[in-house]
Amino acid sequence: MEKLFIAAGLFVGLVCLVKCMRFSQHLFLRFCKTLPSSFLRSMGQWAVITGAGDGIGKAYSFELARHGLNVVLISRTLEKLQTVAEEIERTTGSRVKIVQADFAREDIYDHIKGQLEGLEIGILVNNVGMLPSIFPSHFLSTPGESQNLIHCNITSVVKMTQLVLKHMESRRKGLILNISSGAALRPWPLYSLYSASKAFVYTFSKALSVEYRDKGIIIQVLTPYSISTPMTKYLSNKMTKTADEFVKESLKYVTIGAETCGCLAHEIIAIILNGIPSRIFYSSTAQRFLLTQYSDYLKRNISNR
Repeated sequence: MEKLFIAAGLFVGLVCLVKCMRFSQHLFLRFCKTLPSSFLRSMGQWAVITGAGDGIGKAYSFELARHGLNVVLISRTLEKLQTVAEEIERTTGSRVKIVQADFAREDIYDHIKGQLEGLEIGILVNNVGMLPSIFPSHFLSTPGESQNLIHCNITSVVKMTQLVLKHMESRRKGLILNISSGAALRPWPLYSLYSASKAFVYTFSKALSVEYRDKGIIIQVLTPYSISTPMTKYLSNKMTKTADEFVKESLKYVTIGAETCGCLAHEIIAIILNGIPSRIFYSSTAQRFLLTQYSDYLKRNISNR
């Protein structure tokens, strides 16, 4: 029994050490710019960003263009794409190609494939996603069509990765950033469908990272918590990042490993939330808190601008 306790203690200590090392890496990179400015450009001439009309996708489009890449913007609303494209071309000088596609549908990928033909794609940002509601709710009360969410959050990542990964493999270089969510790190009742869809992205990305890391391809999944975007109704608090803040910081971590929250503040949140025992996290008291006090908090801090 004594040996069992010693082994368990050593294991817990090792886990804590790994977490401390991971946190230290984020802390160091947060304040030190160690990634060469030419690194992203070395991946290839073009970056493809899904959900590029606003929010995180728009922020990645601008930031990658500032790093000297040409960008392909893919989203549902043509007017938003045209506005973003014009501003990127005017402010960065990069070339911009726009592709109108509704990721809630499954029949769009032949069209996208044709639009990407002949481009040297070095970076793919699988960002597009749907959140049925920012407010917690039971599964049967969740608004919207579940199949649309599955197509948008899951199918899009699989299909877009299939479109670009083969060419990255032949060139033996490339970077794929898959935007998941902190809600993927453990099951989240009252956000069940969204949490499960983002858990797929998390698991799929980490498995692919192992498969293709020896072929010169970086595949990283990002698991941020709250980012102030139209999807989160511009939620505002001290731990919520703007899309621009999140994207600029997240690009510092592209070589850190297969997963990151994307910003130091959310790494801290992940440590705290994942440290809550399951019996507390999944208790009926916690669920009542989400449905009442947390919902009231959201109502006070969101904006419908």
